[in-house]
Amino acid sequence: MIRTADVNHFISQLAPLELAEDWDNVGLLVGDSAATVQRVMTCLTITPESAREAIDAKADLIVTHHPLPFRPLKRLTTDDPTGKILLQLIRANIAVISPHTAFDSASTGINQMLAERFSLENIKPLVVADDMAPHIGAGRTGSLARQTKFAALLEQAKSIFALPNIRYAGDLEQDIKCIAMACGSGGSFLNKAASAGCNALITGEATFHTCLEAKALDIGLVLLGHYTSERFALEVLADRLQKQFSEMAVWCSRNESDPIQFA
Repeated sequence: MIRTADVNHFISQLAPLELAEDWDNVGLLVGDSAATVQRVMTCLTITPESAREAIDAKADLIVTHHPLPFRPLKRLTTDDPTGKILLQLIRANIAVISPHTAFDSASTGINQMLAERFSLENIKPLVVADDMAPHIGAGRTGSLARQTKFAALLEQAKSIFALPNIRYAGDLEQDIKCIAMACGSGGSFLNKAASAGCNALITGEATFHTCLEAKALDIGLVLLGHYTSERFALEVLADRLQKQFSEMAVWCSRNESDPIQFA
């Protein structure tokens, strides 16, 4: 018999909670740790669509990258979207676990997977906390086997994630060798990337002013999209959970999609 606590323990070993940012909300967020788990859905974000999918499929647990709830709640009612979704999940006896930034920074987490997908060498954390081991930290940096042009890096990114187009800031003819990775809203890692001597930063999204700063620093900025930069890892996580708990049914949400579209 598998309990919610067993799944939570496995995830906390995969993505130790001490790696999470101070502002984050990670771990078991909703549910009974002693409850039996037979069906698990992973997703990037719990939305009305993915919540309905979990309820209809009789899931016992959702493992979501983005926490729900994220901020403290003063009241839990159906008058706001977060409360409405949480009450639906609670009525359906569906627990919620989120590893979020702990999974971003884990040794086999999202940024590590991103770096490996781009075949970087000498991969290491971009930001190492004083109280962490040298191989543990936020973001990733590494080098390409051969120097390439920024335009070629963009084409590589499009190929890896099957993207018809990609947003970027920078000079297409710039030479690229050292690359930084920061999934999601990773524009805040730009100065760390510059300090590490990186020629490019691959992230999900960044502000307008961060894009201007990147150009001023001669760092090519690759904007995969928040969804693209993280969603693939929840598919990997579903596979890892299935391998660890073979008697459970595990799947990555089939109803989840990028809310940002192109006309």
